[in-house]
Amino acid sequence: MTTEFTFTITTTRFDEDYSPSDSSRATTNFANLARGERRQQNLRETLSMINRRFNELAHWDNPAGDRYVVDLEIVSGELEFTSGGKEREFPLLEVLDIRILDRVTGERHPGIVGNNFSSYVRDFDFSVRLPAANRTATEFTVPEDFGDLHGKLFQHFLNSPAYRERFQASPVICISVSTSKTYHRTGNHHPVLGVEYRQDEYSLTDEYFGKMGLRVRYFMPPGAVAPLAFYFRGDLLNDYSNLQLIGTISTMETFQRIYRPEIYNANVSAGEIYRPSLEQDDFSETPITYDRVERSQLATKQGKFTDEFFVTPHRDVLERWAAKYPVPAA
Repeated sequence: MTTEFTFTITTTRFDEDYSPSDSSRATTNFANLARGERRQQNLRETLSMINRRFNELAHWDNPAGDRYVVDLEIVSGELEFTSGGKEREFPLLEVLDIRILDRVTGERHPGIVGNNFSSYVRDFDFSVRLPAANRTATEFTVPEDFGDLHGKLFQHFLNSPAYRERFQASPVICISVSTSKTYHRTGNHHPVLGVEYRQDEYSLTDEYFGKMGLRVRYFMPPGAVAPLAFYFRGDLLNDYSNLQLIGTISTMETFQRIYRPEIYNANVSAGEIYRPSLEQDDFSETPITYDRVERSQLATKQGKFTDEFFVTPHRDVLERWAAKYPVPAA
């Protein structure tokens, strides 16, 4: 029986020479881009898009639009625990971390970790457990404890010595807004995050991230065509510098333009009332190859892997640990 869940963190540089390791999650956006004949061109163009967007937003004292360079690292968090008298390991999550190089001063500024958040347990929840709960249901059903284990593991990771020794600030996870909800523009405007949107009801994803101890706000940055969902602890608007927020926006807006061009590379900007859709055809493709079908298939495959090698064989240990784990306040 285990009494401790601990973590180790490893990093891999994400640049035009990046190749996914055997242990890397195949469904991550960065791994998807780094396969096939166009892999290096994909990576080069993606990084170029991130840097252009960063300099567009960080326009002050930047007349040539090339003052800043964004450096990215893939952060892999591995869970370590004891089960059946043996030491076990499981790859819990992967995210991107950001460093910002100021080419004028030579300084390197920390960005915000959390970009492109990816998790095996989330794949299990959404691609295995949720479909199973609805296989014979007459209406859409969400298990009462849906996301509880994942949320506690994530919060335990943030409060672990491994995370605290490496990162000074809480993460911000930035993803697409939900296609099942309608968003309303407000009068609130931030110089970097842009205009704020709100909705009347949280999506299943919003509630899932809530169990991870994260609140959500929706902003459409200057020059963007659709709002992004920002999940965070603390105070999103005041806990981070403008450069840090720009790092997250430029990185995640770029990936969303590649992954969901119907929304984030649309030819018409979101209006006062906005309902995002993947069905609309008034958008521009990026020159970057991205396989959404493969990503969906791999999410199911990796969810089944999680069930077989993590959830099912260690269910008793996980349930005992989760039952005793005090969930910290967000």
